[in-house]
Amino acid sequence: MSNILKNFKNVIVSILSILLAFVIGAIIMAALGASPITALQYLMIGAFGSAQNIGTTLAKATPLIFTALCACFAYKCGVFNLGGEGQFIIGSIASCYVALRLGVTGFFGMFLCLLAGALAGGIWGMIPGILKITRGQNEMIISIMLNYVATLFMGVVYTNYLRDGSVPQTVAVPEEVQIPRMFPKMRFTWAFLIAVLLGFIIYYFLYHTSSGFKLRAVGINMTASRFNGVPVTRYILMSFIISGAIAGLGGSAELLGTQYRLINGFASGYGFDGVAMALIGMLNPIATVIVAIFFAALRSGATTMQAATGVPTSVSDIIQALVIVFSVAGMALTKLPEFEAFLGRFKRKKGEE
Repeated sequence: MSNILKNFKNVIVSILSILLAFVIGAIIMAALGASPITALQYLMIGAFGSAQNIGTTLAKATPLIFTALCACFAYKCGVFNLGGEGQFIIGSIASCYVALRLGVTGFFGMFLCLLAGALAGGIWGMIPGILKITRGQNEMIISIMLNYVATLFMGVVYTNYLRDGSVPQTVAVPEEVQIPRMFPKMRFTWAFLIAVLLGFIIYYFLYHTSSGFKLRAVGINMTASRFNGVPVTRYILMSFIISGAIAGLGGSAELLGTQYRLINGFASGYGFDGVAMALIGMLNPIATVIVAIFFAALRSGATTMQAATGVPTSVSDIIQALVIVFSVAGMALTKLPEFEAFLGRFKRKKGEE
């Protein structure tokens, strides 16, 4: 019963955060002289109003799902992997190298590129994990700094090693290894299905396997887990490797399915966006996937809203930021002892009635 109450509480916090963000967004729209109802209608039309718009929304959601699941998996083990963006980039670099230099084609070539991206991301994620369990270093600082290292390394790759002539970008990956679209007239590819299935696989692992239970136990209380015979350091390292592999697979899928080449600005912001979405999803993999699609809808519908009503796309950014702020604040509020005491008094009062 306590778990049901906790899950219900988390859902309420997320829903209220979204509603409050939209209320404030509507106030801003009205202050700009636009009808909030009309603006929100065009926002939804831009995101889901046609097959093409739906395809664009799902295409934008795909990389966000991967980086959000990356953060979600690590957080469940009680560690903070803020290096999703760097692992995403390293995965795309490895995939790009395999696609351009090994000459593999067809489904096997595509699979090899995706595998290379996942392995590279896992190795990159392993670095802060090893430093944490062997030297006691702060994984947040290390993983953030590795994001800059990965970004700068990508710059070296697309301006030197794999440069496309005089243009500062890599050569496009061959069509034979590109991930095809699920439907010809819609932009999203099979990578979206991979991302969604990955969310369900992670959910099953965390909540329906003994290893997932032990990983969550480490996240709840490392000391108690250690005294109960759980190999804490092994699970911490595993969480970093797997979360890095998830982000690396996402980088590979984004390269092969959407971008096709490395260029300045590739993957910018995906890592920290993923962390925010994992928190809004209350670290539930399935909820995290839904939140990522919601954020992608806001981003893809903002352009249509601006063209139809004159409301700038920055209002959509404000709504996204407010959802994050309210969600994090709500999570912190519900964990306060005073709030728990209030719930206890409320339940006792209901019981007496």
